Amino acid sequence: MKNILTSVGKFSVAFACVLLLVTSATSQLKLRKQMDFDNDGKADYAVARPSDNIWYIKKSNGSGFIFQQFGLANSDFPSPGDYDGDGIADIGVWRDTDGIWYYLKSSDSTVYAQGWGITGDEPVARDYDGDNKTDLAVVRRTGGAMIWYIYQSSNNGFVARQFGFNTDYPAPGDYDGDGKFDTAIQRPGATPASQSSFYIQRSLDGALEVIPWGLGGDLIVPGDYDGDNKTDIAIIREGTTPNSNLTWWIRRSSDGSVFAFPFGITVDDLNAQNDYDGDGKCDPAVWRNSTGTFYVLSSLSNYTVSIVTPWGLPSDYPVASFDTH
Repeated sequence: MKNILTSVGKFSVAFACVLLLVTSATSQLKLRKQMDFDNDGKADYAVARPSDNIWYIKKSNGSGFIFQQFGLANSDFPSPGDYDGDGIADIGVWRDTDGIWYYLKSSDSTVYAQGWGITGDEPVARDYDGDNKTDLAVVRRTGGAMIWYIYQSSNNGFVARQFGFNTDYPAPGDYDGDGKFDTAIQRPGATPASQSSFYIQRSLDGALEVIPWGLGGDLIVPGDYDGDNKTDIAIIREGTTPNSNLTWWIRRSSDGSVFAFPFGITVDDLNAQNDYDGDGKCDPAVWRNSTGTFYVLSSLSNYTVSIVTPWGLPSDYPVASFDTH
C-alpha cells in the first residue's frame, strides 16, 4: 500500500489481474468535488467493481444511486474529477495502454476522450490552473527524473515541469491555499524505515518548501484536515502484522501541530479520505475489503464518531483512493 499504482494494482488483481471543483477556491472543496457526484457538498461513497466494470455510487443527498458501466479491466486507472466545471464530479479513467483519458461529463452525459500521457505514466489530474476544472495531468519517470505534464483547461495550453526524482512519489495538493494545486513529491529515505521529506513547489510564489515528515514506507494521504483551506501533509503508517492498526500522522498547516491516531486495519483496509460530512474538512476514512464497508471518522464530531456504511463487495475498489500515492 505504498502508492497509487500499488493501490490500483490491488484493484487490478481483484479485477482478474484496474477498472479500471466548484467556484470556491479552497483545497478541500476542490478535492471533495472530485468525489461529489450529486452536488450536495459532501463526498459520496463510490466503488468500482472488477467483475462488471460498473461504478456503484451511493448519493449522500439520499436521492438514490448511480450505477454506471465505465472503463476496461486491466488497463484503466480511476480518475474522477470535475472536468466540465459544473461543480459535479465526473466519472473518469486514464487508460495506460494508449494514454487516453475518458470521462463522462455530468453536464450533458456525453463521453469525452483525450490523449494525454503514454504507457507507464501515472495520472495526477487536479485543478492546477485554478479555473475550477480538473486538468489532465500525468507524471513520467525518465532519465532519473520525474516530469509533470499538465494540460491546462483554462487555455488549452500545457506545462512540462521537471520536479522530483524517478524514485519519488507524487503528492499534489493546494499547500499554499491559493486555489491552485501545487506540484509536490514525497522523497523517501534510503530504507522504508528512514526519514522521508515532502518537497512542495508553491504556485503562489514559486518558492520551494521542504518539510521532513514520515518514513519512506508510509502511504501519502493529503487533505485539508484542519479546515484552513490548505492541504495538510499526512501519511498512514501500516502496522507490523496484517491485523494491526493503521496509524494516521497529520501535520496541521494551520499551526504545524501533530495529529496522530490509529484508524483502520493493515492489509484489509484501503484509505478513502475525503469530506463526507460536508464541513469543509477532510475526514480520515478507510474501505474494508473483507466486508465491503466504509469507515469514516467524522471531523464534524471532532473525530469522536466513526460512521459505518456498507457499500460494495470484497475485491471492489474504493474510488476515493485515487488521491493516494
